[in-house]
Parts: sequence; structure tokens; C-alpha cells
Amino acid sequence: MNAIPSLRISNLAYAYPDGHQALFGINLELHKGERVALLGPNGAGKTTLVLHLNGIIATQQGSVSVAGTVVDSKNKEGLKHIRERVGIVFQDPDDQLFMPTVFEDVSFGPFNSGLRGEELEHVVTKALERVGMLEFKDRPPHHLSFGQRRRVAVATVLAMNPEILVLDEPSSNLDPASRRELAAILKELNVTILMVTHDLPYASELCERSVILSGGVIAADEPTSSLFRKKELLATHRLEMPVGFSL
Repeated sequence: MNAIPSLRISNLAYAYPDGHQALFGINLELHKGERVALLGPNGAGKTTLVLHLNGIIATQQGSVSVAGTVVDSKNKEGLKHIRERVGIVFQDPDDQLFMPTVFEDVSFGPFNSGLRGEELEHVVTKALERVGMLEFKDRPPHHLSFGQRRRVAVATVLAMNPEILVLDEPSSNLDPASRRELAAILKELNVTILMVTHDLPYASELCERSVILSGGVIAADEPTSSLFRKKELLATHRLEMPVGFSL
């Protein structure tokens, strides 16, 4: 008997109010523990797809389910549960960090889900340990480096024990040391990861599978190692390896 996938997208189509069709019948599954890169040129529909995963954009046609639960924007209680299961880490960590201290930022989600006292402290401590930021728990987030703030943003999501961790351009604006540190953290996480990125070397390092979304359709879905050798296919969808990079 097959395990229920972390994410199942079936025949998902979406058009914006102005008539622009962003997605055309997307089918995609992510299995528990997979790390998958979502690649594609600007305007391909990547953001539209991601915002369906926790009901920020309501499904028009087709379906999205997370660990077997259908994402239904009309079911407010169910949507609250889905948003706890799908953790999105935005490209700019300052979009997620707004409390006076790191600890308060990471505790915000669990606190609003009803955790208190020792249980809350345990969850926050564990999340900060997983990203190597526990020693900074009493610091104001804006006193941290950009790379440290991104790690705290990841911790705010991990504290909710998500089924899926969605990372929007996780390597952007990071110096080489911060890139390496974040990659090491992500490799150790026992969680399903969908990584939206233009950074092919980072995808190659972290994701065993890659999906190209282009023009609102899936143009490729295969092991990263084989996909990244298809230079003409990558170029067709405005993706390319840095000069000198080899798999």
C-alpha cells in the first residue's frame, strides 16, 4: 500500500481576474521526505502554484491536497490546519520576522496554536537548535545578519512541525559561507521540501528531483542529475548553469 504523498496536485488550472491564464492542468506529487526544486523563468506560474498550497489563492479547477487533506479556501478551520502543515519561507526574511526577539518570532505560530509554558519553550528551543540559532534567541532579529535572519525565518516555520517546507529562493543574497551553512541545515531536515529557485547549483546540491514550470505547464520532471545535463532544454526555459560549473 502506497503512503499518502505529502503533496498531490491534480489538474490544477488558474486564471487571474484579468483573464491571464497562469496554470494549465498541473499534476504533481511530492512524497514524504523528498527535496524537489521548482524551476522556471519569471512569469512561469511558480508563485501562483505555491500560493495554492495553503489556500492563499483559492482553487478554481482541479485540486490540491496536503498529506491527504484537500485544501479548501471555504473551510476556515481546515484552512488553519493546512497553513500549519505548509510552511512557506519567503525570499526576504524581514517579511516574516516582526517580533522584538528571535524567541518571540519563533514562538508566535505555536503560541497562536495554543502551546504554552514548558511545551512552548521546548518547541521553540528545538526549532532554533535545528537551524543553529539557539544562542541568539534573546537578540532582536534586526541585529542579525541577513543569513542569520533567513535561518530564523526557517525556524519560525519548523516550529509548526510542517508537512511541507516551501523555500522561495533560499540562496538569494547570501554570502558563500551563509549559503553553505543553510545547505547543511536543509540537508539534515526530515521534512518534505519544495524549493523555488533560479540557482541551479543550489538545486543540484540539495534536490534529487527537479521540476520545470514554464508557461503554466510542467515542461520537465525528472532526477536533477539527468535534467541538468540537458542544456538545450534548460536554455529553452531561460535556465542555465554558471560558467565553469560541472555536475
